[in-house]
Amino acid sequence: MAGAATLTFTDSNYQQEVAESAVPVLIDFWAEWCQPCRMIGPTIDQLATEYQGRAKVGKIDVDSNRELALKFNIQSIPCVVVLKGGQVVGRAMGIKPKAEFAKMLDAAMI
Repeated sequence: MAGAATLTFTDSNYQQEVAESAVPVLIDFWAEWCQPCRMIGPTIDQLATEYQGRAKVGKIDVDSNRELALKFNIQSIPCVVVLKGGQVVGRAMGIKPKAEFAKMLDAAMI
């Protein structure tokens, strides 16, 4: 389950929450049944807390939001994407250390 600071992005709130965001956005594409996704969940929650107010950090359940999974051409999960101004500026597949996700977010904040 997502932490308090971790947002949930969906097909219906994507435009407002992500595409029109004034701050960089990190999206964790995941699914309930995906064990590696569950493993990086706490890392995503930590980032959400650490970057609160400076960036948005959230998750998209690929099973419930197929349009977004297709839009981002998600072939395998977990897949973490960083957007700035609605454009993809970073992408990482699989389990990565928190520092790698933070580096992508930091680069988007420049």
